[in-house]
Parts: sequence; C-alpha cells; structure tokens
Amino acid sequence: MYVLFEYKGRQYKAEKGALLQFDKLEEEKGAKIAIDKVLLVSDGEKISVGTPYVSGAKVNVTVEDSFRDKKVLVFKYKSKKDYHRLHGHRQHYTNVRVDEIITA
Repeated sequence: MYVLFEYKGRQYKAEKGALLQFDKLEEEKGAKIAIDKVLLVSDGEKISVGTPYVSGAKVNVTVEDSFRDKKVLVFKYKSKKDYHRLHGHRQHYTNVRVDEIITA
C-alpha cells in the first residue's frame, strides 16, 4: 500500500514506515502531524485518485530529527575581467517517519 500526498507545496510518495525528507519544519522532535491532502491511494489491487484530494484519506507522520545537507558550491567566473565569486549553501531538512495510512 502506498499513497501520494501533498505537504507545503511538494508531493511525496509514502508507504507505512517510510522515512521522508521534508524542508525544515518548526515542529519539535516527536511531534505528530496529520496530513489530509492525499492525492492517490493504492492498496495493491485498487487505486483511488482524488479530484483533487481523496476524501477521508489521511497520512499520520512523526517528526524525527533535523539536519543540514552537504554543501553546494556556486562559482561565478568571467574570463579576462578578474571576476570570480565563490558562494556556499547548505539546505536544512527534517526527517519524518510515516506512522499510518488511513484510507477512506
């Protein structure tokens, strides 16, 4: 069984017990979140597609830990103009664990 759901403008595919990476959340570690914007539910035999959301379907997740991704370096350079810039960025993420999937 798996679901496709939308959370904060992004779509995720999840199964029970899956570990997902969300953009950084402000919730504390161990907080429970109920997501009701379920786009598709598949139980192996039957597929339910929402218009736009499947009514009555819900995904419950638990917030685990937050972390920063590896550094991405951005280098700008213009030849013969003595111009070069190096800029680094580390994106913040939060791991969440899918506890249960409630179907309609």
